[in-house]
Amino acid sequence: MTAKQSANEFDVIVIGSGMGGMTTAAALSRLDHKVLLLEQAQAFGGLTHSFSRNGFTWDVGLHYCGTFGHDQPAGRILDWLSGGTIEFRSVGTVYDTLHFPDGFEISVGRPAEAYKMELKDHFPDNVAEIDAYFQALLSAEEAGHMVGAERAIPEPFRSAHHWWNKRKIQRWCSRTTAEVIAELISNPKLASVLSAQWGTYGGNPKEASFAFHATVMGHYLEGAGYPVGGAAAIAKGLVPVIEAAGGSARTGMSVSEILLEDDKAVGVRTKSGEEFNAPFIVSAIGAGETVKHLLPEKIREQDWAREIATFKPSICHFDLFLGFEGDIAKHGATRSNHWFYDSWDTNDAIFAAPGNEPIPMMFVSFGSLKDATHEPGPSNRHTGDMLVWADWSSVAEFANGGAEQRPEEWAVFKQSIESRMLACFEEKFPDLAPLVVYRELGTPLATASFTGHEKGGFYGVETSPRRLLSDALNARTPVPGLFLSGQDVMSPGIAGALTGGMLGAAAIDPRVFQKLR
Repeated sequence: MTAKQSANEFDVIVIGSGMGGMTTAAALSRLDHKVLLLEQAQAFGGLTHSFSRNGFTWDVGLHYCGTFGHDQPAGRILDWLSGGTIEFRSVGTVYDTLHFPDGFEISVGRPAEAYKMELKDHFPDNVAEIDAYFQALLSAEEAGHMVGAERAIPEPFRSAHHWWNKRKIQRWCSRTTAEVIAELISNPKLASVLSAQWGTYGGNPKEASFAFHATVMGHYLEGAGYPVGGAAAIAKGLVPVIEAAGGSARTGMSVSEILLEDDKAVGVRTKSGEEFNAPFIVSAIGAGETVKHLLPEKIREQDWAREIATFKPSICHFDLFLGFEGDIAKHGATRSNHWFYDSWDTNDAIFAAPGNEPIPMMFVSFGSLKDATHEPGPSNRHTGDMLVWADWSSVAEFANGGAEQRPEEWAVFKQSIESRMLACFEEKFPDLAPLVVYRELGTPLATASFTGHEKGGFYGVETSPRRLLSDALNARTPVPGLFLSGQDVMSPGIAGALTGGMLGAAAIDPRVFQKLR
């Protein structure tokens, strides 16, 4: 074996350095596997990375997480992965504030009993229904975790586990959030409040499995945290673990195909033509992206791959990043996030950009107030951002090179979106708006370019019951040596990607299961 061959051979290759890929790579590195982590972008972290402009720094996709305290499940996993170098701190008692028409506001906070009391104060005629909803949430969360665990369990144990828990799984996983809430809740406004945070996992209540809703909502019930040093602290804590175990983590390495020999995955080839080999290949770039872009046609024709290809991408979004100078807390900014709904219909929250109708839903977060290390400096500099959920159709005409071919039209389009979003922000935070000194719009095209996610679907594939119950999204694929990792294996979001990353690692080395308990 030549030195070059030796340098390009690893125990495991992980494609994609989002939360799922970093978790898989770090977990296997902790167990002494030599791992190569490849990232197409120039920064590690996927949607946990940060970027800076004019002295301001923003996180692109992490606004808060649940269960990440040192004594909570995700926190214990991160402590093991990073050697305790990553720390999440509480964003406060209240982590979300929901705003509806006619001045109706409700605080979502910890502990769960406090939130229940808040709901009962607002809806005194629905006390029993509120209790029933929280019971359903816990039961459905268990069902969601059962299905997730099955993603990495080999046969015949997987089938036996599913048969034993079939009734519970069917009850909660096969029905939508809207269906379950309609069964439990008689007050339409209460139903809207309980489904309002669906943007945290990208699952429209009419389409998403209630088990996804329960898994994500459940992980916030005891509070939400934010990483000390911002989201970029996650990559700073995990990448050195890979390198310390003899592995390597590399940016600017776009994988063009997964290499097969005798129908077994044995390596990868990058777009620059470089090849790397390993007996285990893990794709953490998304199940759909893996099947459609990295595998040869004969594999794409297999039933599991065909099924994955039928799943739609999740929602995309516009994100207006704001830089402030001044005392933003004094003028209305909070550590709690804010959800503003233009109507009581939480299903109708997708922004159809080209029209002139009002923005139906706006999510606002002030990252600098959550970060314990933020130094505002003499000019009192702070950051925030506002998101609106969108459909890819809003930018489709500018995709596939359209923005580059018609730069003036694209600039006018972006300016119109930015102006409408800023006007909406000014309406909700009139005292804060004058403190804005910098702004920059992130678009679905930017998400698609940076992450590689089809149609800017930053939450992976659709959140439907069919997706949750699919046998095609297992960590261990039917192709020997090929594994999936990340949120498509478990559930959308940072915590879901972390668990999906652990399941991907556990499918290769079962010792990882011990850290999931």
